[in-house]
Amino acid sequence: MAGPIICLSIPPEHHNIRCRTMRPSSFNALLICIFVPVIGGTAEHGRGPVQSWFPQAPALPEPTGPVLRVASAAELYSAAAQVQPGGTILVADGHYRLPRYLELHTDDVTLRSESGRRDQVILDGEGRLGELLGITACSGVTIADLTIQNVKWNGIKLNCDRGVRRVTIYNCVIHNIWQRGIKGVMVPDENRERLRPADCRVQYCLFYNDRPKQYEDDEADRPDNFHGNYIGGIDVMVALRWTISDNVFVGIRGRSGEGRGAVFLWVDARDCVVERNIVIDCDSGICLGNSHRAPGTSIHCTDCVVRNNFVVRCAENGILADYTRDCRILHNTIHDPASRLKRLIRLVHDNDGLVVANNLLSGPAMRIETASSVHIEGNSTQDAGAWFADAVRGDLHLKPAVQPAVPRVARRDDASDDIDGQSRAAQTSVGADEIDGE
Repeated sequence: MAGPIICLSIPPEHHNIRCRTMRPSSFNALLICIFVPVIGGTAEHGRGPVQSWFPQAPALPEPTGPVLRVASAAELYSAAAQVQPGGTILVADGHYRLPRYLELHTDDVTLRSESGRRDQVILDGEGRLGELLGITACSGVTIADLTIQNVKWNGIKLNCDRGVRRVTIYNCVIHNIWQRGIKGVMVPDENRERLRPADCRVQYCLFYNDRPKQYEDDEADRPDNFHGNYIGGIDVMVALRWTISDNVFVGIRGRSGEGRGAVFLWVDARDCVVERNIVIDCDSGICLGNSHRAPGTSIHCTDCVVRNNFVVRCAENGILADYTRDCRILHNTIHDPASRLKRLIRLVHDNDGLVVANNLLSGPAMRIETASSVHIEGNSTQDAGAWFADAVRGDLHLKPAVQPAVPRVARRDDASDDIDGQSRAAQTSVGADEIDGE
């Protein structure tokens, strides 16, 4: 009879491999079937790896202020320069190959597709532009329902050192950006409280790359500095009251698997919420801080909350707390049973007042590398892959049939809903999904 069948998951750079038969002398033919996670659609027209269970963005209301309609790159640059406060730029469906950086610098302006279909309006840097869209010296800007792709450095850059607040980035596709999909830059100490980027929202966006970063994508990322790993999804410094929710991140990876976080908050970020996001096959998942501190920075994140997220196969860090104060990591589900570094949740350096509660770790146990006083309760660590709807594709919703096996914990006031916005029972499931809501 035939030997056993072993199935292995491999990264996308080897997607051309399908199966291989070996004939070891000690047993009959061993068929090793190698498959890859099929996350969803294709990159055609900016649609990306979409699955039916991903968060769905409610449609925005119709514009209420003056409207400028554009159907060419030239008209887009003209509208950005001429739009008045409170105005909306509606972009017709099309593929816009931008020849240079585009900047918004007017209060309460909205830039969005007219159709509302984010995969049908593509702003393309064609791999030539270092930065595609900037927001400078203004407040209340909304970017919605469009795709930004093929940029060497920053897809959307908040020039926070010149005053940027109340920005909303909504239902966008951020595709093949080789440093940061969204970047919020440093604010100098002397102007920090006056210019700190406050009350911004990133919601219902899809961040994905077709493959790991290579040296040719970014001439600034070299063998003598970042080794092709200077890449992440959202990277914001000195953030205040940000909400990062209901987004999907797929395949944000460096050349050698050492990229930065899909979500990375650091350098004195405060009162931020990271919730209901899905992170699949990225190098690092959700990072509150990192091990580098510039002079004058003692704490990276204060009073930040990470809750109700799915994090799947992020080898460098699933969820990281590194130089934090009074932060909370609550009701997340992290799946990586074959984790190379065993960092599904990693606590390192100073983390005074940190609470880590009611998380489901499907794989190795939490890495506790901090000497700080940390409150840890209600977490469950086990091989839970069979509990999930489709762990290979990243769907970590719990199957109804496994309800008796799932540990229950007391509901917390600061995590009263689950990843789908369903109210939790008084005795609720560990992890991001409330099984009673199925």
